[in-house]
Amino acid sequence: MSLLALAQASASASASTSSSSDTELDAQVDFSTMLTHRQREYSGWFGCGSKMQPEPSDQGYYLEQYVLGVLDFSSQYGIEYSISYTAANVVGRPSKFPAYGDYPETFTMRTYGDWWQRAPSATREIQPQNLPRLATHDYIVVYFEDYVVPTEVAIFETFNPGAVIRIWAYGLTKHWTCLWEALDTDLAPTSRNSRRFAPPLQKTTMITKTLRIDFNHSQLNYYTEIDAIMLCGRTVSGRLIQSILEEQARVYKPLSALSKMAGSGGPISCKLRTLKFKPNCREHTDTSLHEFISNDLGKFLLDNRLEDPLAAAAAATESSQMPLGMCVTDLPFEIILKILSYLDLQSLFRVGRVSRTFYDISTHPLLYAELNLKPYWPVASSELLCTLARRATMLRKLDLSWCGGSNEISPTEFKKFLTQRGDNLTHLRLNSCKFLNASCIENVGIVCDNLIELSLRNCATDPPLLNFSCLANLKNLERLDLFQTAFDTELLLSMLEGNRKLKHLNLAFCGVSVNMDDVADHLATYNTQLVSLDLWKAHFLSARGLLAISRCRQLEELDLGWCLREASLGDGLFQLLSNCPKLRKLFLSAVRGTTERDLIHIATLGKNLEQLDLMGILNITHERVYDILVHCPKLQLLDLSFCDNIMERDFDVLAEWSRQFKVDIKSSRIFDTR
Repeated sequence: MSLLALAQASASASASTSSSSDTELDAQVDFSTMLTHRQREYSGWFGCGSKMQPEPSDQGYYLEQYVLGVLDFSSQYGIEYSISYTAANVVGRPSKFPAYGDYPETFTMRTYGDWWQRAPSATREIQPQNLPRLATHDYIVVYFEDYVVPTEVAIFETFNPGAVIRIWAYGLTKHWTCLWEALDTDLAPTSRNSRRFAPPLQKTTMITKTLRIDFNHSQLNYYTEIDAIMLCGRTVSGRLIQSILEEQARVYKPLSALSKMAGSGGPISCKLRTLKFKPNCREHTDTSLHEFISNDLGKFLLDNRLEDPLAAAAAATESSQMPLGMCVTDLPFEIILKILSYLDLQSLFRVGRVSRTFYDISTHPLLYAELNLKPYWPVASSELLCTLARRATMLRKLDLSWCGGSNEISPTEFKKFLTQRGDNLTHLRLNSCKFLNASCIENVGIVCDNLIELSLRNCATDPPLLNFSCLANLKNLERLDLFQTAFDTELLLSMLEGNRKLKHLNLAFCGVSVNMDDVADHLATYNTQLVSLDLWKAHFLSARGLLAISRCRQLEELDLGWCLREASLGDGLFQLLSNCPKLRKLFLSAVRGTTERDLIHIATLGKNLEQLDLMGILNITHERVYDILVHCPKLQLLDLSFCDNIMERDFDVLAEWSRQFKVDIKSSRIFDTR
């Protein structure tokens, strides 16, 4: 008798079945759910829906508290040794709320909108199928003084609100739990007023004093600014905290990498639980489950119609095109492999639990030629790396950005993984990886000599990236990203000299130890194929360095924001625009030496410009703005914020020009161009 027939036969059984029996039967059909239930039973205060409840004597008082310190962040507008627009500004009570506007005393991130994704320097996501519905662009991790059971998280937004998409909490069991996640509609443009954003949190009994806030900037009109973050909740006794920690040490068994990645089930298992699908098969369960998947699953999906339209369409297609009695595993191996190549990493782990056949296919090395663990930062661990090392024998691209922030990945395990699988790597992204140390970076330089792309954004290694000469072993780089990462001038110059195919270079926030004029001379000599160069808030770049950069004639993108402080640029900007006709993006934020003559050169020579940032330019007038709009027909973005010569009376004119020329014009007074 098939499993489906057994289930139908048991439909008329008494409804008074015990809860323990129900759990057992569910586990036989969907063991991913069983693992999740087991995790919650063992971890007690692990997260939402925990079975462990506090005694009345353990419940404390209601507490509102503000950020005590910042543990981590992905980017910030301000520089590390400044107090303007830095992550540290979220510490303490709000200083500007409820006022609305641009304030240096707030936390501001590096980007807004989708302009950076439209630029020539934009990167393609590795394993894009892994990305959630709303991708995280930036994050900040903060901690508070006291542990509480969270009931509310309030974020005080004072400029362009609407970027918050997730709120995470880090519990006593050293796991992250998502307390709130935004819907697509939550990213709709909000009113241009400050707001105290406190979305409804999942009910939870977890204890925490650490939060992570995720941001998505895609719908922002301009930079968002955060004034403060408040955590509200009920305190718990120290006795209870100690007892929980002791209980965890006694009974808690961490889930395997396979269990973490498998999660709690997909649409099929959700449908089975919704229909209370509990077949009565206490004997030969493995055989019965395999028989159900092989013979009856297709009929079950068609009869009950999955809510997921993609899954329903796939089931209908399979039913209409496959002969009766034919199983998915009867398809040629290559076709099944192609189908599985569209799955995200978590789904691959789930597929491997269906049967031995599916396990063999889902662990094929071709499915792991690209690995992106950034979306899985909460579960990325040394154990997961060890598991992937056995599967990813043909690894070419690896993104570990944001992983290991709470010591889940050890430097030793990372080096072991890289030694095993790094010799064929062409792309390596290690942005904001807190497990990196000097030995890890040395291993990259020694093992990964085939790298085309190396990204080390916001990597505060200890000691800093100063004398890691082993990175000079890399000779094939086409993209190097050292945003907000300190390094030594001589090391950088050696890398530039050895990588003459370099096309994309990001040195924003590189620190005060680097002389950018020397870097510019090297670029003009050894890296003439450069397509994009980001020197935003870099130091010691003069008009001489600008002239050197103008010799890179393939440039399509150049960001010089806040790094040219001289009174005059000389002929540097004229030479740049004359020698680089392909230039599509030019950011001159706060380049005070820009003259009216330079603006005329932009209008007459910037025919291919699509993005132009003149924020804070002192000498610009609305006449020069009009010239640029008329003579730069491809222009899409023009930032004129905080330009002193743009008077109040000019704002209405700018709004009209924005509509006339179909250019998004940013100004100090915000207006709606639609």
